Amino acid sequence: MQAALSIIALWVVFAGSHMVLSAVPVRSRLVTALGELPFRGLYSLVAFATFIPLVWVYFQNKHAGPLLWAVPLNPLVLGLLYFGNALAFILMAGGYLSPSPAMVGMSSARHRPIHDLTRHPLFMGIGLWGIMHLVPNGFAGDAAFFGGFVAFALIGSWHQDARLVNTRGDEYRQFMQDTPFIPFSGKHTFRGLRGLGLRAVLIGIAAAGVIRYFHAAWFT
Repeated sequence: MQAALSIIALWVVFAGSHMVLSAVPVRSRLVTALGELPFRGLYSLVAFATFIPLVWVYFQNKHAGPLLWAVPLNPLVLGLLYFGNALAFILMAGGYLSPSPAMVGMSSARHRPIHDLTRHPLFMGIGLWGIMHLVPNGFAGDAAFFGGFVAFALIGSWHQDARLVNTRGDEYRQFMQDTPFIPFSGKHTFRGLRGLGLRAVLIGIAAAGVIRYFHAAWFT
């Protein structure tokens, strides 16, 4: 369990540093002191400095700790996992191609088609990717690592909503009312799927396919 606890601690440091730096009082003071671009550089540097040790510790302790669950990986389960991973990458690609008003640097709550699926497509794509990896990896260390992606996606999305309601007020409240938090739970999900865009779908599927093809060489 020591490895799992270490991974959880590193997740707390990574996620905590993100939330502290993006908190309105801290971010405002740092932007005033450093400027917008240097602040973004600092933000990215802290992200790398905390995320790389997290990944390193996990890969040094893959499948560590007691086995918490074991899911038979029959063709049906594998097919669902591959589909879920492709969907996760499509959400992430769509999030980059159609930036959310919640992202740094976006100044207005523009409602784009992908936000009919979720107002946090990038975060929720990361969370879905984490879920797809939790299913076949049931050791404590795996659960701590991949479960961290799910927790980070949910907490990060909630934190962005709370921060932007505070800074943008009614404009962002309206955006929240019009878009679902949990993916595919809104009343306009089919409209969001229709408006997702071929480019996001192709990029997501291609990314999922490349990673699947090289998965054994890169990650085992």
